[in-house]
Amino acid sequence: MNKSSSNLPLIAAGLGVLGLTTLLCFLAIGGFLVWRTVETPATTEVELTAPTPPPQPTPATPALSQPDIETEINTRVYELAAPGVVAVQVLDEDLVGKREGSGDLHPYFLRTGEGSGFVIDEAGHIVTNNHVIEDAESVVVTFHDGVQAPAEIIGSDQNTDLTVLKVDPRGLNLRPLAFGNIDDLQVGDRLLVIGNPFGNANTLTTGIVSALGRLIDLPESVYSLPEVIQTDAAINPGNSGGPMLNASGQVVGVAFMLQSETRSNSGIGFGIPSYFAERVSKAIIETGAFQHPYMGIRGVTLSPFVARALELDVDRGVLVQETLSDTPAEKAGLRGGGEEILIEGVPFKIGGDVITAIDDHPVRNFDDLLAYLGRYGAPGDTVILTVHRDGQTLEIPLTLGVRP
Repeated sequence: MNKSSSNLPLIAAGLGVLGLTTLLCFLAIGGFLVWRTVETPATTEVELTAPTPPPQPTPATPALSQPDIETEINTRVYELAAPGVVAVQVLDEDLVGKREGSGDLHPYFLRTGEGSGFVIDEAGHIVTNNHVIEDAESVVVTFHDGVQAPAEIIGSDQNTDLTVLKVDPRGLNLRPLAFGNIDDLQVGDRLLVIGNPFGNANTLTTGIVSALGRLIDLPESVYSLPEVIQTDAAINPGNSGGPMLNASGQVVGVAFMLQSETRSNSGIGFGIPSYFAERVSKAIIETGAFQHPYMGIRGVTLSPFVARALELDVDRGVLVQETLSDTPAEKAGLRGGGEEILIEGVPFKIGGDVITAIDDHPVRNFDDLLAYLGRYGAPGDTVILTVHRDGQTLEIPLTLGVRP
């Protein structure tokens, strides 16, 4: 084999390599052009216009405001209690005429011949104030729905200014109100009053408990009424006898007085505590009268200042000034004072017992003693008095009598 013949395979191999290389180059260039075509967007002529502003939000239609919690409570209590409240009117024209001019009877105790009341049972019994119907012969009540009915006076108690009326329940949609517990009340609590001020029936006024434990002297009684509720809810002539309600719609007091020299509301009204209304009405319905428990003492509240001046070993309680003749106090052996002295110009009888508790309930002042008897005492009950006498502590049993 000659030399040129032996080189032919090498030449063929070289040409093959060259061809393969050339093919790869073309493929690479083609791929690059395809990639550039995909990556480079086509240019299109467009007409230039001003930018479109973003869409403005459509104002939302304001939602109806929801009642606040205060409105809800007021509305709920009114809907619950108003059907049980009545307007009370005395029909004796001569009596009404006299009462309208009797504002000087007591500066805060208005007698107008009309007032309010509330149903306490389905038998037709209604609680109102004694001063609303006192001496009346003919009384009519008007219910929430405008229905009128004659009312019979079942009984009254001047010492709490409460009266129970009765209507014939047949055909009437009676809605009795429930009594609440004044022990659950605090100063600042919500208080609602429904009544008939100035003859405007079904009127709701609202406020708060302004004070608790007021002691009020009633104009036609020699005794004081303890634990009276004070409120800033509007009370006007015609509200007397209407219910004072808590936020649950329970009766916690009976509106009966306002403090005003103008015969209209000035922000201070008073209510009889509900336990009196409940106890007195129950007794009147059952027996025709309520008998108040009675001890038969005259006493004063002891203060630390007076206790130091009298050199006593206790500084809180009721200092007995006198035990009345033939009374439970005298029979129990309670001791009144003897010699009278002046302390800062105020007379005190010294030497008497100091009552510091009744049935283990602390007695810090005379109001506490009256309140305990008003809540729990009854004629014939025996109570245990804790008494301080001559440096000793005594437990003295006393059987309560009937208040004269």
